[in-house]
Amino acid sequence: MKTSALTAGLVAMVSLVAFEYVAVAVAMPVVARELGGFELYGLAFSSALAAGVVGTVLGGRWADVRGPLPPLWTGAAAFIGGLTLAGLAPAMEVLIAGRLIQGFGGALVNVALYVVVARVYPEELHPRVFSLFATAWVVPSMVGPAIVGVIVETLGWRWVFLLVPFLTVAAGLVLARGLAGQPVRGGQGAPAPGLMGKIAWAAVTAVAAALMQYGSDGRFALLAIGLVILAVALPRLLPPGTLRAARGLPAVVGLRGLATGAFFAAEVMVPLMLQEERGMSPFTAGIALTGGALTWSLASWLQGREVFSRSTNLRLGSVALSAGIVAMGAVTFPGVPLELAYPAWIAAGFGMGLIYPTLSVLTLELSAPGEAGENSGALHLGESVFSVVAVAVTSALFIAAGGAYWTVFTATLVIAAAGLLIVPRAVRAGTPVPATAAV
Repeated sequence: MKTSALTAGLVAMVSLVAFEYVAVAVAMPVVARELGGFELYGLAFSSALAAGVVGTVLGGRWADVRGPLPPLWTGAAAFIGGLTLAGLAPAMEVLIAGRLIQGFGGALVNVALYVVVARVYPEELHPRVFSLFATAWVVPSMVGPAIVGVIVETLGWRWVFLLVPFLTVAAGLVLARGLAGQPVRGGQGAPAPGLMGKIAWAAVTAVAAALMQYGSDGRFALLAIGLVILAVALPRLLPPGTLRAARGLPAVVGLRGLATGAFFAAEVMVPLMLQEERGMSPFTAGIALTGGALTWSLASWLQGREVFSRSTNLRLGSVALSAGIVAMGAVTFPGVPLELAYPAWIAAGFGMGLIYPTLSVLTLELSAPGEAGENSGALHLGESVFSVVAVAVTSALFIAAGGAYWTVFTATLVIAAAGLLIVPRAVRAGTPVPATAAV
């Protein structure tokens, strides 16, 4: 089976979604200044998150019932349309509408691609495919800011949005060629009763996550309200038993959320701490993050070639992530050598490179026929919401502690250590755990 064109198309689509995520973060200050919408700055980010949560829930079940092609091409069209609208926006409100459409489309694409992998590639190739997916997410974080900076300074911020649709069309043509003749048409499941209810709960979850984002700057009442709403809504969208890390798929989803939440909540503070607390320049502080991105890619490559067992990937990865956070936390104290920051984040990135794609592989292995889309959607949803919660809570702790950076790294260490404790439950043991298992 020749899948070179398919693989190239899949990786290109993942890269473009990832690049736009980075690009918007870099360009948004200029956008808000030109459109006069600083009061709507946060909404430009949370709108895409909210739409993405709904798209993830809908796209997963849609791909199972009708096959991955309808949500894939619908998502690509929405992604292109949202970017185009944002790039042509005359006002911040229109740009936010474009971000809503873009976020919804990107979520549909991400989930559909996982189902394509489940349908087309034999199980023994899943580790390699997901190692490529992981690299496709990491590389844009390395080169994206520089590219976006050049585009903004030479062509203007609008082209940060308007160039990507052309690349998406090209990637879609390559992907369509690779999909020709592949077993991806039609579904393996039946329409799920209560799907509209799940979409409604997804909307509630998105609102709660947005409240936590807004509350992370010291508005603790909003933070608490968002957390309470999430505690009610999120369990209705994830595999039963996820919040208590039940064996099998629930633990896989939980571990992905804990690991990504710990990593990104810590990484948010790394450049700020290195510059404000230890006096590094933006360039030298950025090198630490680049080192983590490189080792994430390296570890993903090792995972794809199955150098270690799945169990070892998760255990070693969780230990490396925890060790990296501990070391970076130590750098917050003046007596600790500043150079420790580099190996610290190299270790953390290496850990994520082992954990992240391994959990993608396990999700497909633990999915019964007709459940790959729904379970992949749960994996993405858990990762996204857990990360929002981790960033919001650690940011609030940072403010409450008067700007003490060590509080952030202590909290993220607790999150990473919790992930290490549930690794044994996440490794495949026996038959797949159905999504309908008892709580």
